[in-house]
Amino acid sequence: MDTGMQKKKESGFSLIETMFAIMVLSFGVLSLAAVLASGIAYMNSSQSDFIAQQKASEAVESIFTARDSGALLFAQIQNVSNLGIFSDGPQKLCDPGLDGIVGTGDDDCTKPDCIQTPGPDGILGTADDVCMPLSTFTRTIAITTNVGGDANLRQITVTMNYTSGRFARQYQVVTYISATF
Repeated sequence: MDTGMQKKKESGFSLIETMFAIMVLSFGVLSLAAVLASGIAYMNSSQSDFIAQQKASEAVESIFTARDSGALLFAQIQNVSNLGIFSDGPQKLCDPGLDGIVGTGDDDCTKPDCIQTPGPDGILGTADDVCMPLSTFTRTIAITTNVGGDANLRQITVTMNYTSGRFARQYQVVTYISATF
């Protein structure tokens, strides 16, 4: 019984093809979300990176200032292990003590270093300011003597180690100091 009408073959996607396409698309979107989350977490460490840069520069500047002002003799610009005044190994960030030079034996760790931020009134320098501690930071000042065989030249390496979120980070400054300025 041929009625002269042929059934048209239906075309389109099968359920399996649709499910497979949704899985591939979901995998791509979830991958992008993971990359975005990692990028945001890494970007949140930029404040800590900036603090590390500033604290490393602070150490170098205090050494140069102490030499230039005559507060230190060139022979004292060495680590304690070489009969100098700068502590060996990683040190917590503390108040520089009486000599005003960071990283020396008289640093006062009963007054830990912190970053002052405005309190509830939004004005920095008022009584309600908040002290943000730098407890995840350590600073190592390593001084190499007789660089290139020159007794009047020393290499100063300041290494900041810190944790920012889930990232363990490191920042390092290397500079040179001579007996004369």
